[in-house]
Amino acid sequence: MSAPLQPLFSLIKQGMPKRSMGIKLIVVCSLALLMTIPSFFVDSLIDDRTHRAAAVATEIGGLVGGPENFLGPTLAVPYHDMDAQGKPENGLYLVAPATGDVVVTTTTQERHRSLFKVPVYQADITFHAAFDLSGIPHGSGAVLDWDRATIVVGAADARGALADATLTSGGGSVKTFIPATSLGTVTVPDTGVPESSAVRDNKDLKFFEVPVTGLAKADAKFDVTAKMKFSGAQRLVVEAYGKTTTVAMNGDWRNPSFDGYFLPVKRSMPGNGFEASWAVPFIARGVPAEGDTNMLANLGHTAMAVSFVEMVDPYQSVTRALKYSPLFIFLIFLSYFLFEVTTGKRVHPAQYVLIGIAQTIFFVLLLSIAERIGFDFAFILSAIATVGLISIYAKWTFDSRAQGLRALAIFSLLYGLIYILLRLEDQALLVGSIASFVAIAAAMYFTRSMNWYGEQAPPPAPTGPPPAV
Repeated sequence: MSAPLQPLFSLIKQGMPKRSMGIKLIVVCSLALLMTIPSFFVDSLIDDRTHRAAAVATEIGGLVGGPENFLGPTLAVPYHDMDAQGKPENGLYLVAPATGDVVVTTTTQERHRSLFKVPVYQADITFHAAFDLSGIPHGSGAVLDWDRATIVVGAADARGALADATLTSGGGSVKTFIPATSLGTVTVPDTGVPESSAVRDNKDLKFFEVPVTGLAKADAKFDVTAKMKFSGAQRLVVEAYGKTTTVAMNGDWRNPSFDGYFLPVKRSMPGNGFEASWAVPFIARGVPAEGDTNMLANLGHTAMAVSFVEMVDPYQSVTRALKYSPLFIFLIFLSYFLFEVTTGKRVHPAQYVLIGIAQTIFFVLLLSIAERIGFDFAFILSAIATVGLISIYAKWTFDSRAQGLRALAIFSLLYGLIYILLRLEDQALLVGSIASFVAIAAAMYFTRSMNWYGEQAPPPAPTGPPPAV
């Protein structure tokens, strides 16, 4: 370079600004946003595993009876009549008991297939029904055939029967139920309650009957007791078969979910299981006490149900954790940026990408380990591995053991905060918003004196007397 041009290049070099930290921060935030995209692929993986678990639950549940739906004793009386064209018409006239009382006792266990497990139960069900046939309308010209009257009960899947269902009448005689060919199958309508596909696919009631010749007749009053022993999986439903129905249910499952059309009026969770009771008066039942088979179908809107759900669903927990991935990545990137500011050593964007990939792998680790040992221990192990990795990487990047220890403390606190957010549930939004506010406030504080534009400071004004001319 020629000597006359050296002063010119010196002036240009002095006028060029340093690399702007403001632009670097924008780049870091853009990279943080970009690194949230892989979380969508992890979410797809979780969705695939969830569907696989549901398929296994349906398969195992189908072998033991699946989600069961029960209908208590109902009187079915054949009748014959003449229609408007004068042709003979036959049918069944159904009568609900005046009161129905149900006692259900369940015992549960978990069936395993590969990594998946499904809660299955055995239920002992006792139905008591008190019938009052006084004042039953026979219809215009209709003739009720009391000699062929039967008591019918219903269940969703007869494969779950562990013993013959029996009926005990007021006289003490015990009879065994047989398939009710006259009723066939009644499809229960949607209850309006969100349910899994396994439940929706098992809503057809199959009926069983016992003749009650001599017991059921016009204006009679009598009591019967039916007993059933069934196995099932995931969910148990009892319908309000009486004009007024009460249900008392207890079991050894520690984490039941009560749903259906009516919720329990009382429930308790002692250490060894659960107890719940329902009461559905006639005015709340909303279904007539007598009628044709449509009456049975409409009883689907009187469901009282308990679902046997897992204590902790690993897929649901990992999905909730994944929703915090943008916050994870942003705070980690912000921490590395602050390390840049305080140490003066630059981090290349490619290094931020590696850190973001490590965050994505954290969720894959969390999912794969949670399937085997549960979410809590999986989170601890995955967090230890990821925090250890990105802390060591901070030590390598900034060539400082102190920075590595500093990163270890900050990232451990961050992962601990995320775990707390996952466990708080109702307060998660409040705590998360406060933590985010504190984090951005800390970033503002530590960068309060930063020269964001990267411009050189003007030279200091000369001091002392002016130079002599």
